Amino acid sequence: MTMMEMPAVNECTVTKCSYNHDGCHAYAITVSGINGSADCGTFVPLQAKGGLPKVVAQVGACSRADCAFNSDLECHASGVRIGPGEGDHAANCLTYQPD
Repeated sequence: MTMMEMPAVNECTVTKCSYNHDGCHAYAITVSGINGSADCGTFVPLQAKGGLPKVVAQVGACSRADCAFNSDLECHASGVRIGPGEGDHAANCLTYQPD
């Protein structure tokens, strides 16, 4: 079995996410979503800040099989950018590109 290196979360501009404080502090994020958007399924809109003490976030899983970077439900982009989605309680993968 070959281990692949997971793509890093290079940028997150979602200020209302508990994992984002000077970068994404989640160990890994999940990209999901329907209706044309690729949502960050790890988005947590709480006042408390969470995650690891340093920025190491990577894409752990992606269920957007229609993304050009997705192969066998794994992200093969060199890195991803996360930004605000529609509304206050959403975050999107801005690297998502439909096939």
